[in-house]
Amino acid sequence: DFLCISLVNGFIQLRYNLGDKTVILQTFQKVRANGNTWHSLKAGRAGNEGYLDLDGINITQKASPGMNVLDTHTDFFVGGVSSLNLVNSMAVENEPTSFTGCIREIVINNRELKLTVTDPKGGANVGDCDGTVCGYTVCKNNGTCQVENSGFSCSCPQEWIGSTCEQSIHCSQNRCGSQALCIPQPTLFSYICVCALGWSGKYCDSKIRFFIAKFVGNSYIKYTDPYYGKRDLQYSRISLNFTTNQTEGLIVWMGKGEDEDNDFLAIGLANGTLKIVINLGERISVPLIRSKYSICCDERWHFVTVVQNQTCVKVYLDEELILFEDIDPQRKYTALNYGGICYFGGFEIGRKVNIVTTGLFQKEFIGKIKDVVLFQDSKKIQLMKAEGYNVYNGNQGN
Repeated sequence: DFLCISLVNGFIQLRYNLGDKTVILQTFQKVRANGNTWHSLKAGRAGNEGYLDLDGINITQKASPGMNVLDTHTDFFVGGVSSLNLVNSMAVENEPTSFTGCIREIVINNRELKLTVTDPKGGANVGDCDGTVCGYTVCKNNGTCQVENSGFSCSCPQEWIGSTCEQSIHCSQNRCGSQALCIPQPTLFSYICVCALGWSGKYCDSKIRFFIAKFVGNSYIKYTDPYYGKRDLQYSRISLNFTTNQTEGLIVWMGKGEDEDNDFLAIGLANGTLKIVINLGERISVPLIRSKYSICCDERWHFVTVVQNQTCVKVYLDEELILFEDIDPQRKYTALNYGGICYFGGFEIGRKVNIVTTGLFQKEFIGKIKDVVLFQDSKKIQLMKAEGYNVYNGNQGN
């Protein structure tokens, strides 16, 4: 399988093959080769229906019967490849030739790739396209960069200050405490403090401890499993108690949550019922739902356990077995390589659940979580020792 975007005789061409046939899309208009004009290019596929958009002019290849999943396990290359042997003969029209020009703002599946020296896995013969110290997005929040004898300076919009326009004027005199985030509220000419895990109060200056974590919707806990390297990932298990009055929400996501290649096991709510989704590496997420078990809004604690035995998945709700599925009888992938990362309630501030989970779950969790146990560990994990924000003490009244 492959997906390739190339420049052919002045036209932009998209080619992709999902395992059965090669689809080719080409723009109607040529790219102006004057070296002074930036072009906006959007390309991709939904199933086997492709689209190509150059400067707002769209070309779409309607879907036809065939494969609909892009299964690639190679590195992602921009501008060229490390070896021409990596290029499929059908991926380009002629002999493959490296790109000459400038590229910026690469976004793949709603995630921008950082084209810096340190972020990519490797590269060669790549220079600074801007040619000045201003570069691209040096000035944040729509600031304007000017080259100075001593370097550069930023001219900031009215509501932003700082050497790179990185700070809101509403947060310039903030009183937010230890590790707290200041979130500007421009319409109120003020700000709010989002507290780091273990802190509370208007200014996040009160230290707290809890055994029950309360999530309010813009909350998350990111726990790193210290025993991940010793786990047998073909036999995973997680159990926890939760309570909520919401019909939608992501309770837990075992996995890195970075891109579509990452394995994961997720537990959440959809339409008031429990939803389990697991991906062992085939990029095909398998949702498991039993709609007759409504668990919303009853103000009760519910105990859920998910057991993965290679490709067999068992789900227990309040100690009753409600699901038993073999998601791949062929046993192609059998291990949950989740990277030792567990998210509870949601993801980092600014990362929306519906985007990170590609629509598998719609909202952050609102409710309480306690008694989390991984695998067959004898002790509950200590959520207080994890990373997180906007999580409160849920001990009262329980």
